[in-house]
Amino acid sequence: MAITSHDVARLAGVSQPTVSRALRDDSRVSAATREKVRRAAEALQYVPSEAGRTLSTRSTRRIGVIVTDLTNPFYPHVVAPLHDELRGLGYRMMLLTERSDEAVAGETLLDQSLDGVVLATTTTDSRLPAQLDRRGMPYVFLNRDTGAPGEYASVVDNEGGGRQVAELLTGLGHRRVAGVFGSANTTTGREREQGFRLGLADAGTALPESRVVRGPFEYATGYGALPRLLGAAEPPTAVFCGNDVVAIGVLNAALAAGLRVPGDLTVIGFDDLPMAAWEAFRLTTVRHDLDELSRQAARLLVRRITGEADPAGERLVLPTELVPRATHAGPA
Repeated sequence: MAITSHDVARLAGVSQPTVSRALRDDSRVSAATREKVRRAAEALQYVPSEAGRTLSTRSTRRIGVIVTDLTNPFYPHVVAPLHDELRGLGYRMMLLTERSDEAVAGETLLDQSLDGVVLATTTTDSRLPAQLDRRGMPYVFLNRDTGAPGEYASVVDNEGGGRQVAELLTGLGHRRVAGVFGSANTTTGREREQGFRLGLADAGTALPESRVVRGPFEYATGYGALPRLLGAAEPPTAVFCGNDVVAIGVLNAALAAGLRVPGDLTVIGFDDLPMAAWEAFRLTTVRHDLDELSRQAARLLVRRITGEADPAGERLVLPTELVPRATHAGPA
């Protein structure tokens, strides 16, 4: 027969409710009693019933994380610290991967099997946040949000990072600059482009649409964009990319075209993924704290779940810094 919490209670010499509270690390149970219960549970090889715990506490201790683009190297670097922080806070992470937010909305998120949700790849036109609001499901945005007031989000100062790149390029003397930005329905794409444009405008430099490409934050976007930009009447001497993955696509396209980087073309990325520092790339880029981006999202979500977050919303913004490496120089 299966070992139950009543068996653990008899061995530990406590009541069954005390066993349940002790195994949840309830502060109302003394440390000595919690240790005694844990030893009894280990001796009997008792595994708490998650279904029973959910019924008694109305809490699953599970968090869903939606990522719709696992092919992007950015997301493994934010999922790992998110998992670790949630585990430290007493929650288990469930990774939900589909091609869009809406594809995972239905029963998976709204059947009361989760305590909260992290939205990591949300677009500005996604309907999922409104669905979660209607059902009272706590959630936070990670990296991207929708730009609406009252949100709970852990994001980066994308506009500030774009300005930093513009200041670097104009300070080097670049006037024919280009941008390969993310999709227009992402706040990361919009804000990085906006900051870049504002920084260029401050220096009296224009960014015509003929030198702008927008698309998914993918290698193929960068690789396909550069030939189009080079075919313009006035090809750019510098390209700012929406993220490091796009920038690596541009770097490889430049190599295929016989261009020297940075001698013929300056290339700047965003995010400072570990691969950006590889000797093969040595990419000049914009850095932010990837670990903290995820960890503060986890902490914010738990505060929402426990009712400790600001009811008016909290948008936590991480600063950026420019990381100069080997892909930038003045115009030839």
